[in-house]
Amino acid sequence: MTPGKLWMTTTQRHIKGLGSALAVMLLAGCSSAPNESAAPKPPTVDQTAPTSQACDASAVQYAIGAPFDEANVATLEEQSGARQVRVLRPGTAATMDFRDDRLNIHLESNDMIEALRCG
Repeated sequence: MTPGKLWMTTTQRHIKGLGSALAVMLLAGCSSAPNESAAPKPPTVDQTAPTSQACDASAVQYAIGAPFDEANVATLEEQSGARQVRVLRPGTAATMDFRDDRLNIHLESNDMIEALRCG
């Protein structure tokens, strides 16, 4: 075989291979889409439903600078209207999620209350 004929044979094989690949892609594009009615509908949200009880940190600001102990957690929780209390000491890891019904008690290293915030 001459070099020109060898090149033509190789090129023809590549063209046939590309043609087959193109045909497969075109047929795949014609396939039917998944049945969308099979997916469940998302739940509806009732906008009139009561929201969680919000925390009011202004009601407990008097406690800043006071020593912290577990006994005053219930008092701060009740006075702020919070449903949950989180105590945060220096260097403590905390999630960044916001909860309007949670009172965060920030402490100094000597367990003195540094800040009281909702969230």
